[in-house]
Amino acid sequence: MNSSAVSAAALALALAAIVSPPAQAVDAGEIDTFSGSLEGWFAGGGPVGQVPPTPPQLVADGGPLGAGDSFLQLTGTGSQGAGGRLVGMNASQWAGDYLAAGINGIAMDVRNLGNVDLTVRLYFEDPIPGPPQNEAVSEGFLVPAGGWTHLLFDISPQALTVLQGDASVLLANTTVLRIFHSPVADFPGEPVAGVLGIDNIQAVPEPSTIALMLLGLAVIGKFCRKRAT
Repeated sequence: MNSSAVSAAALALALAAIVSPPAQAVDAGEIDTFSGSLEGWFAGGGPVGQVPPTPPQLVADGGPLGAGDSFLQLTGTGSQGAGGRLVGMNASQWAGDYLAAGINGIAMDVRNLGNVDLTVRLYFEDPIPGPPQNEAVSEGFLVPAGGWTHLLFDISPQALTVLQGDASVLLANTTVLRIFHSPVADFPGEPVAGVLGIDNIQAVPEPSTIALMLLGLAVIGKFCRKRAT
């Protein structure tokens, strides 16, 4: 293999590490579209948890794009028992080091499918299982009943409300991310009889991370064009 081919291969591997890091680690290109699966989102379970009577469900039709667009549906019964609160959690592709990945926001499309106003927040925890040492919640967005709306959560350390520990330490080692309802910046939220549709959960990179990804793609494109001539 000649030196130019070695350089191209090394560049491709470096770019792949940015765009597609190891499994079980959040990355700047992450987006959950729920096209055929729950994409690792669940509720309840764990060493002391209980499975709610209506767990997160995949709805095959009626997402932001209309007919044929599937989405995630979370349900809260409003009771004091399992499933009373509206919450969905993910401990796989949304766990990891948000700071190293250069992610400072999480965007999503949501729709309140019930009759009660919902306040949607994010909750970050470290570690799980076991009592968390670091935990924080995001700002809340009021979502009344109606059509689909787009939310953008600022998850930079200074934007989170820290419940325990340190926000930077937490974002560097998040073990579980939750989407939940709570009128106040605290966790867990109050029980609510509500239904929330969610789609297109997307990591929002910092500008510097976007620039690095675009630069890598441009260099690879230039190399390919040179090889083709």
